[in-house]
Amino acid sequence: MSSTPIGIFGGTFDPIHNGHLRLAQEALEQCNLSEIRFVPCGTPPHRSAPHTSAQHRSNMTRLALQGSAAFVLDEREIRRGGPCYTVDTLTALRAELGERQPLCLLMGGDAFLSLHTWHEWEKLFGLAHIVVVQRGACASHNGRPLGNAIIEADAALREAYRARLAPSPRALRESPAGAVVVVEMPALEISATGIRRHCAENRSIRYLLPDAVAEYIRSNHLYTQPC
Repeated sequence: MSSTPIGIFGGTFDPIHNGHLRLAQEALEQCNLSEIRFVPCGTPPHRSAPHTSAQHRSNMTRLALQGSAAFVLDEREIRRGGPCYTVDTLTALRAELGERQPLCLLMGGDAFLSLHTWHEWEKLFGLAHIVVVQRGACASHNGRPLGNAIIEADAALREAYRARLAPSPRALRESPAGAVVVVEMPALEISATGIRRHCAENRSIRYLLPDAVAEYIRSNHLYTQPC
């Protein structure tokens, strides 16, 4: 198999910021992905409700992706009623794109270490590869590399990691799903929580996210209340 993999990047994007975009760019280049589909979550099942509406978050994501042909907005989760489970999104994408198309689910190290808490998490490996993007040389979980942090992870997740860890992103082209690949990106101390706090305190959010997103937040008076 030599099909170019497609990346899937989900999140609340509340708001989307330069940390999200840099993570996607690193995955795009290091894993030689043909495109990355950004999937804003409508009703996240694992966390509290987002601070702004699904439509605002989708609009901000669309603005952030302008100018990058490889970054594509996918609104399927905000159109779906009820909780948005990643396994359902990947099942739908697999049905649309075919059984042979390599799919890569992108996530940070902390998200991977909590993967065993996700709905039907073990089915994810049959639907996609997992690309774990570590921020910084050793910043993944409590300041430790993922390989060290995984030792204390859930036993089933630890076994899946060890059995599926691929030595390089080349493995992503060799099968449609099932591998775990770890890549690194420069540390960027940017968070949606911090941006919302800046907005509530009437502080500048310039250079933390694209100018078009900052202007959208300002003109729609988003995040004006303390988090």
